[in-house]
Amino acid sequence: MNNHENGQSLGLATLPNLRDLGGWPTSGEGRVRAGLVFRSTELDRMGEADRTSFARLGIRTIYDLRTGAERSSAPDPVLDGVVDVHLDVLADENTAVPAHLDTLLRDPAAVAEIDTSLGDGRAAELITGTYRSIVSLPSALAAYRTLFRGLLGDRPGPSLFHCTTGKDRTGWAAAAFLSVLGVSRDDVYRDYELTNAQLLPALTSVFDAFTSAGGDRAILRALLGVDRAYLDAAFDEVERTYGTVENYFADGLGLDPAEQAGLRTRFVETAEPSRADHTICSTTVSSTPTSAESSPPDA
Repeated sequence: MNNHENGQSLGLATLPNLRDLGGWPTSGEGRVRAGLVFRSTELDRMGEADRTSFARLGIRTIYDLRTGAERSSAPDPVLDGVVDVHLDVLADENTAVPAHLDTLLRDPAAVAEIDTSLGDGRAAELITGTYRSIVSLPSALAAYRTLFRGLLGDRPGPSLFHCTTGKDRTGWAAAAFLSVLGVSRDDVYRDYELTNAQLLPALTSVFDAFTSAGGDRAILRALLGVDRAYLDAAFDEVERTYGTVENYFADGLGLDPAEQAGLRTRFVETAEPSRADHTICSTTVSSTPTSAESSPPDA
């Protein structure tokens, strides 16, 4: 398995965009603690050969940022000792996220419709608009509030958050998290752009099927990859609506300065990087677990 730090792939073939958010330098000569927070693509494709490596990460809480339809078509695996929390970031969004994206991208009729509706730069415009909306969309604010309070709260052990491809809903969660910890904007973008290097090569068959069905590869690249302009749109929306990332956390997510400081205390170290102990702050998280402890939400 590769180095966990500075966004390096963890080397799990069936989870190509799984990575540790630890290792990035922060202001004041600190560093984000390794081994505590992970980001990923959907987990349903985790192969048996990768389960042992995944288990070694010690993850105890999974935050699933997908829609109910996405969860229903590709449910998270049930893992011993792991609580699964459903947080639908796009619940209030008018545009539905397709549940069976792989199938859709191989269907010639669907591909023709995608080319017609999303050509000439409209695919990038669609994703850019999504990034703007998740900064202030009520369901997104509620989801990210629960996520960050959960990271601060009383759930033991490391945590992971993910969506489907681990790039947009997950990408913003990671960017906001690293920003509030004091990671430089340049490094926040470096982490964000690693998706193109780690995820896109694993999607070669999807791109090939899409183009074989008559699709424009550039459209799919805009939909499945990341672009600095997408994250620019989210940060622009933060500045326009809240002024600063700290105000976004305080006024949008409801995490006051003391709670933001609590995140930094828990997730930033000033000594030599090491796997942190898992002492948790006492803030209570308000969410509904959906693992073996309770039934999953309806799709």
